[in-house]
Amino acid sequence: MYDVFNVPDFTFPKGFLWGSATAGHQIEGDNTNSQRWHEEHQPDFDGVPSGKACNHYQLFKQDAQMVHDLGHQAYRMSLEWSRMEPICGTWDEDAFLHYEQELQLYKKLGIKTFVTLTHFTWPQWFEELGGVSKKDNFKYFMRFAEKAVKRYDGLVDFWLVLNEKTHTLLPDGLNFIRLHAETYRLIKTLSKAPVSSAHMALQYWPYRYYDELDNTMAAYKDFQTNGAFLHAIRTGELIAPHEEGEDCPEAKGAVDFWALNLYTRELVDARKKNLRAPRFPHKFLPLINKPFYFEEFFPEGCTAMIERFRDYPVYMTENGCCCNDDRFRIVYIVLYLSALHDALKRGVDLRGYLYWSLMDNYEWSSFLPRFGLVDVDFENFKRTPKSSAYFYKEIIENNGFSQKILRKYLAELPTLTM
Repeated sequence: MYDVFNVPDFTFPKGFLWGSATAGHQIEGDNTNSQRWHEEHQPDFDGVPSGKACNHYQLFKQDAQMVHDLGHQAYRMSLEWSRMEPICGTWDEDAFLHYEQELQLYKKLGIKTFVTLTHFTWPQWFEELGGVSKKDNFKYFMRFAEKAVKRYDGLVDFWLVLNEKTHTLLPDGLNFIRLHAETYRLIKTLSKAPVSSAHMALQYWPYRYYDELDNTMAAYKDFQTNGAFLHAIRTGELIAPHEEGEDCPEAKGAVDFWALNLYTRELVDARKKNLRAPRFPHKFLPLINKPFYFEEFFPEGCTAMIERFRDYPVYMTENGCCCNDDRFRIVYIVLYLSALHDALKRGVDLRGYLYWSLMDNYEWSSFLPRFGLVDVDFENFKRTPKSSAYFYKEIIENNGFSQKILRKYLAELPTLTM
């Protein structure tokens, strides 16, 4: 049992960077030229379309002020390539100007920016060309990256090439690592800002802890998700199960910091064809009225995972809780920040934390999962900060956690029992 009222006070190092994260397609709305919009409007799409999402494209000035008012020192956002190049070779100056104005606003407000070049979306025309599955298509993405970096250099504090595409469980996984490496090298010729890609640091856990095959298959999936990217960055060699190994010298050292997205773990059952095991009943926590991947808190795994990333500075670029009862979000933040503090004590050079997400948003097929510090009414787009937003604001103001802060916002441990 996690008792947050028993967590000792802790502080983070001076200069630690606090903020929140978003993704363009999930909050902007009307991203009509993207491949995701196209998928959402196919007859076999299993979900609801993004529509206007949070209408952030129109309300970005209001949202930037909200980020500032909530005390955030950093903000992660993404550029929507499909807005900027809706037709291959045709550039939309209005879209370029829009993002320039948004970035200028954060600069004026004194908020550092992490800018992702592609967060699961790209133009439909790029998809029709075969996307990243064809190395010859890299030139289109890198052409976009070059234009964006040249336009916004000086307004961006950290560049992120990709989001969660650096693992080989995905089709074209090695190609994404190649694309990351080549784009990293390009950006380094254009900007002095540090560069990385946001990596999904997902931990796999054997369903039967001492079962040899469960452990073997957990290690297998871990290498596909984490090991292949780590190995490529550390050695310049691309290797993955069922792939021919090859040298990729441009990948060696192709990060200036580790950008980690971390939520929970997955259990691996080697007796199942898909290797998936259900949550342990004593850990199962259905926080929303929908089956979802986030049904367990596992902060201890956070410390263990981040210890693998000691060779560069680390920024947590996503970490957050999906729940209907905001009290669980407060509990989650306490537990995971405590785990991150433990990682610091173990020697990890952790320099910042970005909560996912600033506001409730479109979760790729549904509006039901709510990760936001800020509630969004998807009918009228009204933003209302939750208790967790003000709790987090005080964490930022104090550069750490205390029981005094916690007890202002949480009277008792939350429960799902009515």
